[in-house]
Amino acid sequence: MILLHWAVAFAVTQLVEVPIYRRARCRFDVAFGASTITHPVVWFVVPALWRGGSYVGMVLVAEVFAVVTEALWLRRFGVRRAIVWSLVANAASVAIGLSVRALSGWV
Repeated sequence: MILLHWAVAFAVTQLVEVPIYRRARCRFDVAFGASTITHPVVWFVVPALWRGGSYVGMVLVAEVFAVVTEALWLRRFGVRRAIVWSLVANAASVAIGLSVRALSGWV
């Protein structure tokens, strides 16, 4: 069941973030690759390593990781203001993801 939840969350993340990265003039593969690199770490690695802290703290650590890593990825492909684009894309996807989680309790 966890893989199904991850797959839905990954699809939602891509639907939100790829268009934002495309606005930054990224090629589709670069835009898609950014979250492809970070999403499994955010969903599987960070929670597995997070011991005894709050859920909010875990989300903050995961999102800082995602923003920085995706900005470095974008920069590698020449995207200007990569940190800004990464922050906007990740803020949008985490806001939608947390909203879906709060409203449905599912993801």
